[in-house]
Amino acid sequence: MRPESALASASASASASAFAGFGLPTTPGTDEFWAAAAEGGTPVTVPADDGSWRALFLWRGPASSADRADVGFESGADPVPLRRFGDTDCWYAEVRLPARMRLTYQFLVDGAAYADPLNPVGAGPDRSLAATPDAPPQPHWPVVGPDDVPPLPRTRIRWSSERLGGRLGGRRTVRVHPVGGGGPVVLLLDGDDWLFLHPAATAFDAAFTAGAMPPATLVFLPAKDREAEFGCRPELWEAVRDELLPLVAESGVPADPDPGRLVVAGQSLGGLSALYAALEFPGLVSRVACQSASFWWTPGAVGAPDPLGGPLGGALAARLRERPALPGLRAAFDVGEHETRMLPHCETVERLTEETGATVRVSRSASGHDRAGWRHALLRDVAWTLAPETRPTVR
Repeated sequence: MRPESALASASASASASAFAGFGLPTTPGTDEFWAAAAEGGTPVTVPADDGSWRALFLWRGPASSADRADVGFESGADPVPLRRFGDTDCWYAEVRLPARMRLTYQFLVDGAAYADPLNPVGAGPDRSLAATPDAPPQPHWPVVGPDDVPPLPRTRIRWSSERLGGRLGGRRTVRVHPVGGGGPVVLLLDGDDWLFLHPAATAFDAAFTAGAMPPATLVFLPAKDREAEFGCRPELWEAVRDELLPLVAESGVPADPDPGRLVVAGQSLGGLSALYAALEFPGLVSRVACQSASFWWTPGAVGAPDPLGGPLGGALAARLRERPALPGLRAAFDVGEHETRMLPHCETVERLTEETGATVRVSRSASGHDRAGWRHALLRDVAWTLAPETRPTVR
């Protein structure tokens, strides 16, 4: 679910002076203009008077090539219409970005999605990544262009699950990758996102080489029906315990055989499912890393007019108030600092989890509800859950 956005469009007049403020003084649509844009990269970002940022998005297309063009955002913001500069091939939009913001965007032209050809940083073939100059760095993640194909782990498991048959879809391909020779199993929910959009195996390897990650064995679990699988139902976790983990043990990839050391990392509904597994299957899941978890979730909330309008912390807060003792749980929670409506739900669950006796780490990322913002937290928090010693709660 994508609950809210911190982005806002800013109307710009169709005059060359609008572009001059972004360091593009030449006439829009000329070869000089496009050469300057390509050299500096896009979007072009400059400070605004109130501490936010003005970002200029540019799309080049023949004057008659599109009836409509927009910039779309993964965070859930409404698409921002692109305007054409006169009768040139220059389409543009100015978008106001808050301070400390990292985002995923794409151009939507006549029903098709495209990455930004002037931005070398991509996330799959039809998405691009951008960040304001004050956003903190994300070490270890490689720069992958929209035409690049990330390397895939060599080991794959054909999992035909009996427990997940029918509605949940029993057949799926699970990739397995040892980091630093392999170690505790780290189950990455929405695994295909971390294979094909963001090359997590490469990033985890780089973090290990830099001394920021202990050995681990990554298991990339793709989702078939996210709402059904991640909506606080036991079938997924019974299948992981009884079917998937034995297949991982038989795959030939070195892995810690102790199921009690399983780490689960999930985002959005996946983060909800990760903590649910720790509560309901404590003998299986003892460490979780949740980014922007959908802790607003209650049965039926997904289809409600206002999914986030229910009780704070949703169903898991109600479960945590039963005071289960979880002294062996290590739980890392992260949420985008711009996800204003998510924050009260997350804060409620974070507090209640700590009250169970679990070791808790809390942080906020410079993003909205967006994979671009989850990348650093994913590496950092998985490493924290695997550390021999953990620190007290970090706020």
